[in-house]
Amino acid sequence: MSLLALQREFGAWLRDGDGEDGPAAPGMRVYQNNYRVSLSACLEDAFAHTRAWIGEEAFARAVVEHICRVPPSSWTLDAYPHDFPDTLAFLYPDDVEVAELAWLELALGEVFVGPDAETLIRADAVNVDWDNAILHFIPALDLRAVRSNAHALWLALDAEQMPPTVELLGARHALLVWRHDMISRFRLVDEREEQALALARSGLSFADLCAAAVTVAGEADGIALAGRWLGQWLADGLLTTDTGIADALPQIQTR
Repeated sequence: MSLLALQREFGAWLRDGDGEDGPAAPGMRVYQNNYRVSLSACLEDAFAHTRAWIGEEAFARAVVEHICRVPPSSWTLDAYPHDFPDTLAFLYPDDVEVAELAWLELALGEVFVGPDAETLIRADAVNVDWDNAILHFIPALDLRAVRSNAHALWLALDAEQMPPTVELLGARHALLVWRHDMISRFRLVDEREEQALALARSGLSFADLCAAAVTVAGEADGIALAGRWLGQWLADGLLTTDTGIADALPQIQTR
């Protein structure tokens, strides 16, 4: 048997093996138990509010399902929780708040340890040539479309208060998650701001972003809308001091 085949067989046994015979059996079972306990503890630490929301027994079943479905693929256990919201979405297709709450918990943790960046403050924003500016966003930022009030559930659970009733959002919204002043933060954004963030983060200039807002909302309202977005992004600490500077390196052409 090749080393690769042996490793794969051993990995499969760690995930779902029921028993092991022979003199090595006791040690193998200890190893298997340590493997599962380590992964379980990793998920419990990362999703405390999700565990509180669905209950200990349901969370334990979800952890077992996840360990069987998704083996670790990174050198660090810090990466293992990344796919757990997908497992919860699979297990709770009719309760969308479960996976969205888990995603929010994961994103808050991820941005907290994300890369640092010097943010653009309002006092320095007056020196930016906004007619030609390219917006540059902090790297510790995430954005996801959501359908439920999972953010309200998180706030109540974090404050150890009674969570509100689950509600589905009538219109499209997204959760924006970022770190500012060493604190992980989030807020709900509407569809227009979600699209504006996506466009701006893709490299669209602020002038072109204003033009896109005008197309959606008309000239007067569109310009005002883009101005409100910019003011909010500055206040939130989402923009870096590179804002206003186009990418210095030319684009590499591929065949």
